[in-house]
Amino acid sequence: PTEVKLVRRYRSNEQHANMANWPTPLAQHWRANTEQLAVLDTIIHDAQCTTCHDDIDWSHRQQRVVSAARTAWHSYARDAFGHDDYFPLSHRGSNFTHLGIGYIVADVLDTLWLMGLRDEYKMGRDFLANQVSFDQRGTVSLFESTIRILGGLLSAYHLSGETDTKLLMLADDLGSRLAKSFNTTTGIPPETATLRSDGMSFAHVCSTSESSTLQLEFRYLAHLTNNPMYKESVDRIIDVMLNAPKYDSLVPTRIDAKTGLFVGTEISLGSRGDSYYEYMLKQWLQTKQSEVDLRVEYDAAVRGIKKYLVRTSPRQGLTYVGEMVDVTGEPKFSPKMDHLVCFLAGNLALGATNGTHVRKAHLSARDRDDLVLARELGETCAHMYFDTPSGLAPEIAYFALSNETTNQILSNGDILVPPLDRHSLLRPETVESFYLLWKLTGEKKWREYGWRVFEAIERCAHGEYTSLDDVTVVPPTKRDSVESFFVAETLKYLYLLFDDGDRVPLTHYVFNTEAHPLPIFSL
Repeated sequence: PTEVKLVRRYRSNEQHANMANWPTPLAQHWRANTEQLAVLDTIIHDAQCTTCHDDIDWSHRQQRVVSAARTAWHSYARDAFGHDDYFPLSHRGSNFTHLGIGYIVADVLDTLWLMGLRDEYKMGRDFLANQVSFDQRGTVSLFESTIRILGGLLSAYHLSGETDTKLLMLADDLGSRLAKSFNTTTGIPPETATLRSDGMSFAHVCSTSESSTLQLEFRYLAHLTNNPMYKESVDRIIDVMLNAPKYDSLVPTRIDAKTGLFVGTEISLGSRGDSYYEYMLKQWLQTKQSEVDLRVEYDAAVRGIKKYLVRTSPRQGLTYVGEMVDVTGEPKFSPKMDHLVCFLAGNLALGATNGTHVRKAHLSARDRDDLVLARELGETCAHMYFDTPSGLAPEIAYFALSNETTNQILSNGDILVPPLDRHSLLRPETVESFYLLWKLTGEKKWREYGWRVFEAIERCAHGEYTSLDDVTVVPPTKRDSVESFFVAETLKYLYLLFDDGDRVPLTHYVFNTEAHPLPIFSL
């Protein structure tokens, strides 16, 4: 193998000053127990069987997912083709700018390619190539435009053979416009970008995850275009974050763009925090594990997660990841877990194995501990689905801290869902983790879990696939909205979960946070 040149980047071990006020009981120090490690040993042993098969026709189930994606695409094409937002029940669309930016089409394009829907792919590709221009007035979300549009264009360009120069030109044009947002004092950009502007960006307090979830896309764009500016700009953001004081390598959900210091009052692996941890690992994987301090920071963060945020529920014994609130005053643990947090199960498995199947991986004691936690969280996220009457998970769940019961609890268990959190956007994080756990361990139950989730989607949302109002009633009321990530991520991960081959080998690709596979490359 080609020798990988290691790259060092400065990172600070400085603790945030507020930690001096943290009471000792906050630290729980989760560790895998003997029984959990024994189960893992059995899974690793079973994974050595390379000729073992089950009797389920997974290719048939995979084609059911393709049928769902085709139906969703054709509904969109019929009612709102080319629009950035889609309202399935009222059969209309709208744009985020006056002319539109190809938001949905770019996001789902690589899914269409992977599923072999070539006519649909050509329809979307031709629209982007011939009718979309980013040279227009308008303000867009920097984060969403990067992960959905830029990531989608780059992935489709690569998967289709890296010959469609029009897709790369579009990506380069969009990237050059978005990159102007990095022209701030610290390099940390505002949350919005102006497509047609050369002025100095001005940022105040920004989302931690949005600022730290631009790197995979711009670094790959730099690789393809030989333009180092893209990589240098997003690396600067991470350098600022690596240098900032933290809470045992955990970071609040807000960062001050003027000072480069974390300023939020909450630590969460849900909204505004999640993909900071995801991309710390994936950037290291993206450049062939060469940027060692990214991995060091990721491992330190996982230790912090185990120390402060992991708990086990009293009745069902569900392992979950909560939040720390009021970290600048009197910090308290909150048993709140967004569906977004379910990404962590797959991310932990990826970090433990570096994308290599357990039958070939060399697992350290830390890796085994991480893999046990990955499996436990995967089980908990499955319960967030299977314990509801609809079989679909709510947007946010809370976990019981004692044996007391309330009318918000599910199935006489430990998961509580307040009324305002009972909706479902058909999010991908749980099936993403099922896919990664299946690919990395060969444990068949994750495929079965994924099939149960897909069946629930078909029962509740088939036809005009939409978001749902309340997963605790049957049938849930449909909303007049659908996120592009339903096809771009949820159905893509289900398709790959049911695939008997290895369409996107994890030793050669990293998925961005919008499920766009990008190839691993050398610096």
